[in-house]
Amino acid sequence: MDFNMKKLASDAGIFFTRAVQFTEEKFGQAEKTELDAQFENLLARADSTKNWTEKILRQTEVLLQPNPSARVEEFLYEKLDRKVPSRVTNGELLAQYMAEAASELGPTTPYGKTLIKVAEAEKRLGAAERDFIHTASINFLTPLRTFLEGDWKTISKERRLLHNRRLDLDACKARLKKAKAAEAKATTVPDFQETRPRNYILSASASALWTDEVDKAEQELRVAQTEFDRQAEVTRLLLEGISSTHVNHLRCLHEFVESQTTYYAQCYRHMLDLQKQLGSSQGAIFPGTFVGTTEPASPPLSSTSPTTAAATMPGGPSVASLAPPGEAALCLEEVAPPASGTRKARVLYDYEAADSSELALLADELITVYSLPGMDPDWLIGERGNKKGKVPVTYLELLS
Repeated sequence: MDFNMKKLASDAGIFFTRAVQFTEEKFGQAEKTELDAQFENLLARADSTKNWTEKILRQTEVLLQPNPSARVEEFLYEKLDRKVPSRVTNGELLAQYMAEAASELGPTTPYGKTLIKVAEAEKRLGAAERDFIHTASINFLTPLRTFLEGDWKTISKERRLLHNRRLDLDACKARLKKAKAAEAKATTVPDFQETRPRNYILSASASALWTDEVDKAEQELRVAQTEFDRQAEVTRLLLEGISSTHVNHLRCLHEFVESQTTYYAQCYRHMLDLQKQLGSSQGAIFPGTFVGTTEPASPPLSSTSPTTAAATMPGGPSVASLAPPGEAALCLEEVAPPASGTRKARVLYDYEAADSSELALLADELITVYSLPGMDPDWLIGERGNKKGKVPVTYLELLS
């Protein structure tokens, strides 16, 4: 193998010069060329974009695949340039277990039939989740990875090259400064009458040598300045391209939100269908029991706890609102409980009656509850001894 010793020695000299310049700058012994404020802002914005893109990418991967072992496995397959094997979702796995349980416990029994219905819904949920993961990976994760593994690597490479050009420029400035200082000292010619002629001749020779050194240093400085300016312009253009990256990521973010909205809408529809099926079958399995509404007016907006929901729930309707329009108000004292359909309920929280038509409740007490035709499904009739009145369903735990 042939070695270019001259080039090797030149590279070693450049590396040594940069190392000396960098060390002197760290100790404050050398001047450093500062970049303009606009350039520094571009660098800061690029670094911020890279850091937050990495964090968003990692957390989105956690959202789509919570299992860390599965994420590591997928990462290894990608690095080995191999196709990632298909993986069942948690919903599909649950659907499989429920279907197998129904087959073994009896698909014609009420429990088995319900297991089959829930399994079918969970299977649809798993399929929707699979589609969401696939769409989000293509439309959101892939562009983020492309930026980090492509554009950002190019920017980092050019920034390192700019840093080296800046070290070379400052080293040339330091060399020129030293050469000019030595030239000024050498041109101070000693008095010929007071100094031997030999010293005078040596001083004149040294002055000529330092003049040549200054000319050489100035030439090197001009070359270093040109290379630095050219590299700074290249790096500036790449950094200004971060704005285009933001526009691209914004479009990808909109697509991610759209796919997530579609996914949750599918899940809501599947669960609403399942709730209707279970509600209709529950009335056949448990006749005479109170069955709440099977279709909420709108999807839940928040996941507040029962305590918070109870504390913020407005007061219930009056007794008159329970009766159909145009009829007299319902008199609870004259209403007899149905022959069947009464249930025991445990009170979850204290409830203060809003008016005489409601029954005050104490936490953990047991009362008898039942429903009347035409009643608001959020309310029941409660009895405690000789007292009866309306009670909110959310404050109760229905017992068998």
